[in-house]
Amino acid sequence: MQKPLLLTAMLCAALCASVGANPAGAEPLPGMRGVNHIGITVPDLAQAETFFADVMGCQKALAFGPFRDDTGTFMQDVLDVDPRAVIEQITLMRCGFGSNIELFKYTAPDQATVTARNSDIGGHHIAFYVDDIDAVAAYLKAAGIKTNMGPIPVAEGAAAGQSILYFSAPWGLQLEAISFPQGMAYEKDGGPVLWSNTAPGN
Repeated sequence: MQKPLLLTAMLCAALCASVGANPAGAEPLPGMRGVNHIGITVPDLAQAETFFADVMGCQKALAFGPFRDDTGTFMQDVLDVDPRAVIEQITLMRCGFGSNIELFKYTAPDQATVTARNSDIGGHHIAFYVDDIDAVAAYLKAAGIKTNMGPIPVAEGAAAGQSILYFSAPWGLQLEAISFPQGMAYEKDGGPVLWSNTAPGN
C-alpha cells in the first residue's frame, strides 16, 4: 500500500473541482496562475504515450506510480473513485507552449469503458493551436489518423478568423487543431482576450 504525499500534490488541481462553487460575491481562487495540466484516463498507457510523442510532438517529462489501497478508503477519499481502484502509472507530458497532459492508467472494479461523445455530459476534447491547419490536415491524413470534416474556416460572429479540424486519438479521445493567425473578431471589442499559445506572456 502506497500513500505518499506526492500523489496528493500532483493531483491537487483536479481535486479543487470537488470543493464546489464559490458562494456569490466570494473572492476567486487565491493565486490562480492558469491551467497546469489536463488529466486523461487511457486504456493503454504505452499507446497514449506513443501517440502524444510521435504524432502530437509532446515530450515525456516524468512518470510515477503505482498508487493503491487494498484495505482502506484512501483512493476514494482523495480521488472519489472506488476504494479498490488502482493507478498503475501516471505519465506527464509537455506539449509545446500550453497545458501539460497527464495520462492515467487505472484499473477499477466499476470502471466504465465507453468514451463520452462531445454531446454527452462530461464530454470533452483537447485543442492544439497550430500555425498551418491545412498542413496539419495533410499530416494527419498521411499518418492514418481519423479526422472529421474540415478544416472549417469561421467567417462570421465573435470567433471569425479561426479555422478548426476535429480528429481522434486511436482510442477515441476527441482532439482539435485550431488556428487563428490574424486573431479573432471578438478581440476588437476591448474585453478580456483569451490566452494564446503564440503569445503566452500576454
